[in-house]
Amino acid sequence: MSRLERTVVGPIGAVLGGIAIVGAAFAAATAATAIVFARRVVTPELEREDDLRIERVDLAAGEVVLSGSEDARMRGRYGLWFEHDSGYARVGDVLHDDGHRVRRVIESVEFGRLDRAARGRISGWVHLGPWEVAERYENVLVPTPLGPAPAWFVPATDAAGAPSADWLVVVHGRGAKRHEGLRAVEPATRAGWSSLLVSYRNDGEAPASEDRRYGLGGTEWEDVVAAVRFAVDRGARRIVLMGWSMGGSIALQTVLRSEEVREHLVGVVLESPAVDWPDILRFQGRALGLPAELGGAVARVLSAPIAGTLTGLAAPIDLEALDAVARADELHVPILLMHSEDDGFVPIDGSRRLAEVRSDLVQFEVFEGARHTKLWNHDPSRWTMLLHDWLAER
Repeated sequence: MSRLERTVVGPIGAVLGGIAIVGAAFAAATAATAIVFARRVVTPELEREDDLRIERVDLAAGEVVLSGSEDARMRGRYGLWFEHDSGYARVGDVLHDDGHRVRRVIESVEFGRLDRAARGRISGWVHLGPWEVAERYENVLVPTPLGPAPAWFVPATDAAGAPSADWLVVVHGRGAKRHEGLRAVEPATRAGWSSLLVSYRNDGEAPASEDRRYGLGGTEWEDVVAAVRFAVDRGARRIVLMGWSMGGSIALQTVLRSEEVREHLVGVVLESPAVDWPDILRFQGRALGLPAELGGAVARVLSAPIAGTLTGLAAPIDLEALDAVARADELHVPILLMHSEDDGFVPIDGSRRLAEVRSDLVQFEVFEGARHTKLWNHDPSRWTMLLHDWLAER
């Protein structure tokens, strides 16, 4: 090698070596982040974060001032949990938003000292229980493969005044509980449909699985099959499954995997559903400012043979099997699909693809301005009318 070659090649080799080291470090950092993210996705949250500052409370005027955030400035009615869920209030629409602070109406304080609270969080749950939306209800236990799971049953009557044989089985989303589905009870009852609001493994109410991890629909569907079996044993003859967020994924997997459920199924309602998990993971990674390739890395971690070692899962999650769009030709009943362009957590793209490939079955209703699973809160009149009319037509 000549002196000139040594002069040129030496520095280039050093640069390339440095790039290789940096590249390896970046890959290692991405892999580590993917593992942390994957573990977070499948691990139930034991406590929700109070992510809003409560700046000022004027109970006499019925107003609360919150630190400015996307949640704080959402239009509509919401629940306000405060001080680690030790208190709960209902808040109405935005009165003023200066970009830094948001002033909202206080509709009621159900318990706790809001006037002494420093932090809280906005929730789509306005109702605390079925007693707020129904004249009659029952606390029941659904015998699931893991043990008895609590549920709320709200009976309805048919046109002749007899107990309805039409049941709406409502499946809540990730990190939520049965309360999420209470918004559906009133329009369902008016349409003559009884409601069964279920719990499922690892949601904090139903029995936990051995690994205490979410299956993103790949395991929870068995508990919904049990709920349908419970409904049929109690006189149900026609079933509609309704799923919110991850509950949408659970509902779809129930339909795709259970012939027993399909025998009684006459429809599916999906609210802000998780249809395409890799797409959701990519979206959430970008929202956190993480590398673009992270979503794919997280998907690989969840489906890898060593997923249990990395995330605590009892078995890898087959994300391809959870792809409802790829299996859309197996769907056979009408679907009411509601999603917001501005969801902010689960992108609408998966819902749009499902609506496109099964336009013969799917009534696709797009909302604007509503955040994830808060379509009712943002536009209760439209949401309630859509659900009522769709059920009444079945």
